[in-house]
Parts: sequence; structure tokens; C-alpha cells
Amino acid sequence: MKFLNYVFLLFPLLLVAQVNDAVKDTTVGQYLIIKGDSVPRTTIDLDAVMILHRLKFKTREERIRYLILRRKTLKVYPYAKLAADRLDSLTKHLETLTRNRDKRRYTKKIQKYIEGEFSEKLKKMSRTEGQILVKLIHRQTGVTTFDLVKELRNGWRAFWYNTTASMFDISLKREFDPENVKEDYLIEDILQRNFQSGRLERQKSAIKFDFYDLTEKWKNETETP
Repeated sequence: MKFLNYVFLLFPLLLVAQVNDAVKDTTVGQYLIIKGDSVPRTTIDLDAVMILHRLKFKTREERIRYLILRRKTLKVYPYAKLAADRLDSLTKHLETLTRNRDKRRYTKKIQKYIEGEFSEKLKKMSRTEGQILVKLIHRQTGVTTFDLVKELRNGWRAFWYNTTASMFDISLKREFDPENVKEDYLIEDILQRNFQSGRLERQKSAIKFDFYDLTEKWKNETETP
């Protein structure tokens, strides 16, 4: 009977010792099984979240201009992203071709496809929407629309396109410059907010800039776009 009493007295101490050993043992831990992944993990990778400042407008007119810019940006962004995707596919496939004849044939095929895909939609865009599209194509690809046309066709055709576009107050040479043009910064602000909400599919900018630095630069500016 005394032996059993000693056992009951020591039993809690044995449990504590086992717990302490488990804590000291760095191999003991919790593992997570992610659906679709057969490898156990101890952590979960999360997407980076951008903390956006609260929008403030000095006047009602400034707010209205921002809302109009947002509507137009949301409308044309998918086309800029599509152009960037097509250009990426074109570049990757051209790298697999060795003969110049095959490269010319494939380039012409993609060119006709893009023109057919965009032509009717571009006709329905306003001047400002067309100019925003030109800026966003530069943002997505790092190349101006003028240079893209020049690369796919000859320089004269690019010049003709730019001259024709200028008649409608659109420059195909226009770059996306959020560091020096406030409207371009506001376009980037609109994109970031809608990437975060899930309304737009995120595509990384080919143009290098720090959005937080730009926010600090522009948030106290009195001049509106």
C-alpha cells in the first residue's frame, strides 16, 4: 500500500518532467498540412499586404476628378495587362524559334491577333482613356506603345501611328511617370487599392518606383491633376 502511495505522489512529477523534456526538445513542434501540398510545414506563407493611406480631398472638385480617373483606369487596365501578357508570350515563344522566317511568321500572327483583339475596343475609348491605356502599357511592359509598334512593324508605321494619335491628343510615346506626374501617381494609387480589394488582377509594374515614397511626396501637394 505504501508503494502505491509513493507511485501516486511521483506520478505528477513524472508528467511535469516529460512536459519539460518536450519543451527542451527542439524537434517537437506543430506541423501544418496545406491542402494540395504533401510536405508538412511549421509556418504559412502569407502575401505581402500594402498599407494604404486614407484618401483625403481638399475640394469636392478634386474628389470628382479622382472618381472619374478611377472609372477610366479600371476600364482600360485589363487591356494593358492583356497587352503585357501577349508581349511576354511573344518574347518567350520567339526564343524557341531559330529560323528568321519562323520568327517573322509568328510575329505577324501575334500582331494580327492583337490588332483584331484591340481595334474595336480602342475605337470605343475616349481620348483620356486612350492616353491612360498608353501609360499603363508602358507601366506593364517597360516599353512605350510607340516602341512596341516600331518593334513589330517598321519605324515609319510607328511614326504614322503616333502622328495619327496626336490628332486625337494622344501620344504613343507617353511614359508612365508617377514620380513627376501627379495623375500617374493617382493612377498607381487606384491600381493598388483595387489590387488589394481583388477587383483587379495584380500585375507588377515594369517601372521601378517606391509607392510609399511617392505618397509622401504627393500627399501634401496642393496642385491637382
